[in-house]
Amino acid sequence: EVQLVESGGGLVQPGGSLRLSCVASGLTFSSYAMRWVRQAPGKGLQWVSSINNGGGSTSYSDSVKGRFTISRDNAEKTVYLQMNSLQPEDTAVYYCNAGLTTGVPLRKYNYWGQGTQVTVSS
Repeated sequence: EVQLVESGGGLVQPGGSLRLSCVASGLTFSSYAMRWVRQAPGKGLQWVSSINNGGGSTSYSDSVKGRFTISRDNAEKTVYLQMNSLQPEDTAVYYCNAGLTTGVPLRKYNYWGQGTQVTVSS
């Protein structure tokens, strides 16, 4: 059974920092690209950041670029999201996602964690 378990969320003041972690089990972690996606209250899912399977390529949404850093440790089967200079608009449930497209014929594998709440408020 594949599991993705996020942690590290909480309440932080504007300008503060948090580090989210997502620990994977039940899959070959080093084969999967990983993403962080968030959902603010009353809104849809918003992509935040991605990292490729080897960790050498990352990308960010414009809204978090320069403030958030994604990284991964394949030996620990963990992906991280370091969030600095947090603002109230960053308040959301943050989900990690593992994705892989492979095989002949191509097959997509897509897994989600249960989410961790991040609240930015004074």
